[in-house]
Amino acid sequence: MKSDKLGVGLIGAGRAGMIHGLNFAKGIKHAMLVAIAEPDDEIAEQACRELALDRRYRDYRQALEDDAVDAVVVVTPTAYHKDIVVAAADAGKHILCEKPMAMTVSECDEMIAATEKNDVFLQIGFMRRFDRSFVYAKEQVQQGVIGDVVLVKSLTRGPSIPQRWQYDITKSNGPLAEVNSHDIDTLRWFTESEFEQVFAIAGNYRCPEAREEFPDFYDNVVMTATFANGMQGSIDGAVSVRYGYDARLEVVGTEGVVFVGRLDQSGVVVCNRSAGLNTPAVESWRNLFTEAYRFEDQGFVDAVLNGTPPAVSGNDGKMAVKVVNAGNQSILEKKPIKLNEY
Repeated sequence: MKSDKLGVGLIGAGRAGMIHGLNFAKGIKHAMLVAIAEPDDEIAEQACRELALDRRYRDYRQALEDDAVDAVVVVTPTAYHKDIVVAAADAGKHILCEKPMAMTVSECDEMIAATEKNDVFLQIGFMRRFDRSFVYAKEQVQQGVIGDVVLVKSLTRGPSIPQRWQYDITKSNGPLAEVNSHDIDTLRWFTESEFEQVFAIAGNYRCPEAREEFPDFYDNVVMTATFANGMQGSIDGAVSVRYGYDARLEVVGTEGVVFVGRLDQSGVVVCNRSAGLNTPAVESWRNLFTEAYRFEDQGFVDAVLNGTPPAVSGNDGKMAVKVVNAGNQSILEKKPIKLNEY
């Protein structure tokens, strides 16, 4: 480090990238945003204005050569994660990589090996582990408030129409990766175990424009799972639902249940004769997890500066990718997939 603050470079300045960018530009202790790498000129110019930043690179490799950059946040399409993370590690930069970690388990292994070889930190962007509600629920489960965990159910449904590259499963790994990586990690977190077997079904119900060119694309998926410790799991994922951003968790125990999350934006309900009961829905993950993203970014900086292990490791990211790949195989082959055989 060239100063008393960790110099952060943002690689990818799209929607998710700007959440991290704004955090590091304005509110993360002991860190400062020093550069962005973004190949799209229009997106880069808008980002630089919002972030009040004038150091911009078109190629991420240029940012990795910048001595002011001590760490990078990688927020690009998944297919590019492996090359960027390996290059960043080889350049001696610490790394916060957004989920999904990569396309395959072997790519994850390369990323982990590169960070270990170069003695740099790697944290994966599962921000729900930093959300106050999820953390409190985890504490209650650990304290035995609901007895022994039997079943963990997690759902994520997003309102947005996928970007065109996301229709291609070979480039995105589909909604199981783009949307449900969070749910997969949540199930691992709350069961404190690894997936043993998964069975998934999926279909395209809302994106007719993708059906002809991308027949394997699905916008709705349901996956059930068993875990090595005997617990059960269920994941429900969807895109283009239009009604709002929906992220909820249910943990069923032998003596009770824990619920996390709600669809309504606030506790306010309006009622009148013409419309009846009405309450606004959560519009975006950017609204729902604003604080969690900030805690996640601060946690990354604290881990690097204090020399403590990241809260979400490369192995956590790798195991989620393994489950995504197994789930996609289950969809194609229409049968359960055992993880130890995958």
